[in-house]
Amino acid sequence: MQATDEKFDAIVIGAGAAGLFFAWEAARRGRRIIAIDHADKLGEKIRISGGGRCNFTNIHAKPENFISRNPKFCISALSAFSPNDFLERVSAANIAWHEKKLGQLFCDGSAQQIIDMLVSGCREEGVTLRTSVTVTSVDKTPNGFRVETDNGPLSAPSLVIATGGKSIPKIGATDFGYKLATKFGLAVVEPRPALVPLTFEGDIKEVAKGLSGVSIDASVACSPASAAEKRGRNYPPTFREGLLFTHRGLSGPSILQISSYWREGDLLAIDCAPACDIFRTLKSRRDARGKVAFQTALGEILPKRFAQKMCELEKWGGNLADWSDEKLKTAADKVHCWTIKPSGSEGYRTAEVTLGGVDTESLYSKTMEAKSVSGLFFIGETVDVTGWLGGYNFQWAWASAYAAAQAV
Repeated sequence: MQATDEKFDAIVIGAGAAGLFFAWEAARRGRRIIAIDHADKLGEKIRISGGGRCNFTNIHAKPENFISRNPKFCISALSAFSPNDFLERVSAANIAWHEKKLGQLFCDGSAQQIIDMLVSGCREEGVTLRTSVTVTSVDKTPNGFRVETDNGPLSAPSLVIATGGKSIPKIGATDFGYKLATKFGLAVVEPRPALVPLTFEGDIKEVAKGLSGVSIDASVACSPASAAEKRGRNYPPTFREGLLFTHRGLSGPSILQISSYWREGDLLAIDCAPACDIFRTLKSRRDARGKVAFQTALGEILPKRFAQKMCELEKWGGNLADWSDEKLKTAADKVHCWTIKPSGSEGYRTAEVTLGGVDTESLYSKTMEAKSVSGLFFIGETVDVTGWLGGYNFQWAWASAYAAAQAV
């Protein structure tokens, strides 16, 4: 005997940041909502974000802080629901917060506070929340959609996909949303890891391994290895933040930021001392005390271990007194523009987000609804909109969820 469908106004698959916020907002509008997730806990990606304190938004979030094949797509949603709008919810829930840097807002306590706020909001508005649910099939019906699960069939006029991307598979990330989009004929921009550490081979790998744990202030840019590869490519402003050496290569905020723009074959240009004019500083020290070793003088500007590795790599030696202005200028240029070529990234295992996703050309920007499939919505990380590091991706989750919630 076939089980009777449970009927709702909207079914949301994926109960993370975007899914929970959509469910809460739609239910506030009087809609009967069910949110389901295959994981046994709600909002796991929220829980581990921001070092456990959840960088829940960025007060400076603007469209230019997001990467998409269509850079204008995110404008409507971000305009309709701003960082201040979400901050009002946080304050209303009596969650203490602070600005860390560059507009990044964090909980004073833990990320669990954001999860609790979202879950409480859903429950207060009558949202049905179910975890450990496996979806076995999704079909379009004359009246909307039918979702078969191992917990029984569900049906609704609207179906919202908030299953995120492929990043951090250990907490259950999958490509479910992309497969469903393809099933219904929507295009998908090829997903790839983003906000991810970069890896190296050869000498640079050995340098990084030897410096594991050392961090420097750095400005990082990337560019194609050849002029022919530049065509059709957009490059970001240089990112100046911390850079961290690891056993596998480079990490830290500046590297994570540039990784979203980096492509195989691209070069990184790293200014290892953006706050200092290396040439003028070394020349001044040479004139004052030229008998000091070049490595020692460089180690007074850069971390000593890094200065030593740079000297070994570039075969720099002798005393400062032995260095001509021309030779100092060449060395300074190398420090200010250390050009290296990554071999790859650490992949989805450590990527904070997934670049790419459901092609925005397939969706209405004001509602997130599929143009070719009435009642089908895609929100959050599943969509080809990826934010910079620093709370931008959470703001996209809230804004895209809010847009869809106004349309169901």
